[in-house]
Amino acid sequence: MRKNSLKNTRINGEVQRALAEIIRGGIKDPRISPLTSVVSVEVSPDLKTCKAWISVWGEEDAQKSTLEGLKSATGYIKNQLAKEINLRNTPEITFIIDQSIAYGVNMSKLIDEVNKGRSEDE
Repeated sequence: MRKNSLKNTRINGEVQRALAEIIRGGIKDPRISPLTSVVSVEVSPDLKTCKAWISVWGEEDAQKSTLEGLKSATGYIKNQLAKEINLRNTPEITFIIDQSIAYGVNMSKLIDEVNKGRSEDE
């Protein structure tokens, strides 16, 4: 199976949807922030590994504690994923913090400040 095949794209989407539901409703760990979203998922073509990029709204401490909570709950998440999605192999999940949303918000604020300074000069 090629990396960007239609089948792999569908599997990525299903795993992303299932992970979002499991994280949102299934995990009772207080370290995991309720403002956690699954941004992207990449399942390897052999279905052995999975990289899940997550975004946590909040400070760096909240991001670190959420990542620790998700890593400790990996076994439970994998079990729930196996129940929800019927795949030949249930992939090993690696969680990665995605900073793109926070970066976009920061850039938007900077652009607004520049535009505000420009309008005051005129």
